[in-house]
Amino acid sequence: MAQLSITTFVTLDGVMQAPGGPGEDSTGGFDQGGWSVPYGDQEFGTFVTEVFERAGAFLLGRRTYEIFAGHWPKVTEPDNPVATRLNSLPKYVVSTTLTDPGWEKTSVVPGDDLVKEITALKESTQGELQVHGSGRLAHSLLAADLVDTVNLLVFPIVLGGGLRLFAEGLPPTAFRHTGARTTSSGIAIHTYETAGRPQYGSYAL
Repeated sequence: MAQLSITTFVTLDGVMQAPGGPGEDSTGGFDQGGWSVPYGDQEFGTFVTEVFERAGAFLLGRRTYEIFAGHWPKVTEPDNPVATRLNSLPKYVVSTTLTDPGWEKTSVVPGDDLVKEITALKESTQGELQVHGSGRLAHSLLAADLVDTVNLLVFPIVLGGGLRLFAEGLPPTAFRHTGARTTSSGIAIHTYETAGRPQYGSYAL
């Protein structure tokens, strides 16, 4: 069974909304889109390439899918590892309204029974089933205990508001830290595997 991984860019205060540009997502009046761009150094690019090289298929929310579909099919250089995999591998978009996706190798997942649908995708995928961005979908996957790995790229910036990956109401979850590196621009990259429910103790004497 494939591992389901989430790769997300977040600020120090946990915001993940619209990291790549002002027009990505203005939901809730968010007007600080593009906050990750000034930090995109070589080490950051290397890590992203490593992630995409492990992909067997992609699972995306409707908004992230539309952003990707508007950009990556236009990138045709055969040595671009991100474009090559996004354009050639299966893509699954969770949506109740999208009926005719134009991007090649795209299938729509209705999300009526997310646990059943995503479990079936994990069973049929060779390599990682990867989620990139897709904040609302990520919330649903975390809430349903469907996530195996989280790649958290923490950027040295505080925004004070916006959509967060770990939203209030998610089930308590423990993680095992499996990797870390820091780029020259200050991005702290951490990889975690889910490890069941937290354990608790006390420092009281």
